[in-house]
Amino acid sequence: MSYDALRHFADSWGLVFMGATYAVLVGWHFLPRGRRLSRDAATMIFKNDETEADNG
Repeated sequence: MSYDALRHFADSWGLVFMGATYAVLVGWHFLPRGRRLSRDAATMIFKNDETEADNG
């Protein structure tokens, strides 16, 4: 396989693969299970949050 053939393959199908991967990774968060996991991950740092008011 020559460099030009490999370059043509990467330019066409590589772009399709990267676009499809991006769409799947972004779309994953809009699924019901993915939305719940994303929300849990986003609020994880506030679960055991102790403030000065809690310690009196």
